[in-house]
Amino acid sequence: MSRYHDHDHGPDQDKDQKSGEGSSLWESRRMTRREVLAAGITLLASTVLAACGIRASSMGGTEEPSASPVPTAGQTPSPSLPPTPACGHEDGTPEVTEGPYSTPNSPERSSLLEEGMAGVKLTVSGFVLNRDCQPVQGALLDFWQADSKGSYDNTGFRLRGHQYTDSSGAFRLETVVPGLYPGRTRHLHVKVQAPKGKVLTTQLFFPGEPGNAKDGIYRKELLLEKMETADNQQKGAFTFVLPS
Repeated sequence: MSRYHDHDHGPDQDKDQKSGEGSSLWESRRMTRREVLAAGITLLASTVLAACGIRASSMGGTEEPSASPVPTAGQTPSPSLPPTPACGHEDGTPEVTEGPYSTPNSPERSSLLEEGMAGVKLTVSGFVLNRDCQPVQGALLDFWQADSKGSYDNTGFRLRGHQYTDSSGAFRLETVVPGLYPGRTRHLHVKVQAPKGKVLTTQLFFPGEPGNAKDGIYRKELLLEKMETADNQQKGAFTFVLPS
């Protein structure tokens, strides 16, 4: 059970509600994560700090991120992309509206793929950092999205799931490229929460989508980086910066 899942996210919730305090479920969940993380993944602090020294690209630039290698399956992603926004930014990663809503108590899993699921496979990897450019271990990320035809599962947990960052603040999501539906460009939904921290509700967008310019929720700062397409699969990356 993820930390904010005891909050009500029903259909009557204000669509613009975007953040909340961490729940009392944190302590019991934290102990479980310590046990899981006891395998002893080495904290690559120096590498993360070096990554944080890279300045984020100017907002006045083009929409397309520069192409760079993205980790293959089984690899921990290298924290080489600049955080979005740069560490020290007053507001952290931008928040946007939640709806269509998340579903409480989604399963803990890093892969949303299921047998027979249609669509182009997508891998998103990256990091969760604080404003001091330090990795946030045990941060909760809860993802949900439309399927390849643009439909949401609002009764079950298809293409919904949460996971936690490792000791280097890294996460990795395996899913499919979401389809389009009227009024929206292509996007992923995510909630991110540091231990005992506030919930960041945001969305991730795809570079080069014709619908980006027409979508009132779209923000360039939330574009996936390092997009690659090979063997009918797509890969991208993103680094979240949480406010203190």
